[in-house]
Amino acid sequence: MSLSPEVLEPVPVADAAPVEKGVVGRSPGQLAWTRLRRDRTAMISGCTLLLLMLVALAAPLIEVLYGVGPHDEFKELLTRRGAIPLGYAGGVSADHWFGIEPGTGRDIFIRMVYGLRTSIFIALASALVTAGIGVTAGILAGYLGGWVDTVISWITDFALALPFLIFALAIMRPVEMRFYGPRDEVPVWFRVTVLIAIFAAFGWTSTARLVRGQVISLREREFIEAARASGAGLGHILFRQLLPNLWAPILVSFSLAVPAYVTGEAALSFLGIGIVDPTPDFGAMIFRSIAYLQTDPAYVFFPGITIFALVLAFNLFGDALRDALDPKSSR
Repeated sequence: MSLSPEVLEPVPVADAAPVEKGVVGRSPGQLAWTRLRRDRTAMISGCTLLLLMLVALAAPLIEVLYGVGPHDEFKELLTRRGAIPLGYAGGVSADHWFGIEPGTGRDIFIRMVYGLRTSIFIALASALVTAGIGVTAGILAGYLGGWVDTVISWITDFALALPFLIFALAIMRPVEMRFYGPRDEVPVWFRVTVLIAIFAAFGWTSTARLVRGQVISLREREFIEAARASGAGLGHILFRQLLPNLWAPILVSFSLAVPAYVTGEAALSFLGIGIVDPTPDFGAMIFRSIAYLQTDPAYVFFPGITIFALVLAFNLFGDALRDALDPKSSR
């Protein structure tokens, strides 16, 4: 059957309406960052943490610009009787912004800068080691189950049952005596290493339990079944499939562990089993200031308010990060 020319003519097509650009999908990380930017508390605490960390990192540069070292003594600025700083508020002046220490005459400001460096380094290193041990133990226990889960859970319960403070008091001195004699000066790096090991021995349990619970809820999901069906090995499933879905609880646990280690390190140094004088440290400074509470209250005020601001900023930022990473939180 033949068709007429009119039938063969192309039918005019109406101009297509311009396609509107839809809303571009955002990843969970982008959504979390958006929530953080909208949270004023998160921004203030985050900026405070960034400032304190920059001060800690730039401690040698600040020492050069300030013109005073953490071990320099200015005993000529102390009274002969009682060694109390001369002047107002513990010797506060243009040369010594936070005054000087009673008895030694050392500058408080520069010692606080180096003390901030000590506290942040120990806390961050301890949190990293803790996260590594806890994530590994939790992901193995949650995915493998069986006797592996039983053994790791038993070790976790045993570590939780140990009293942290008593254990730290009991283990620090014997470890030092094992490697150094009674008259030897213990290096600072050795004390720092032992402190990190003590924190890691007790701190990994909470991360392990959190990760274990998350892995148990994920191990029967479709993408894990697909990975098993494709012949993926154990390492691939644990660290390429499961681990990327655990970053939110791991980051929250890490951000909340750091302030706990800051206060823990200061407490141990206050008791004389952590970082000791003459190494700058907040705990050691607060311990020395107890004897001068009535005569020089500024000596305890400056290190006390600094460690308070550091811990508070970490806690507030950790809470804000938890809310931002929670998909059920209000936008």
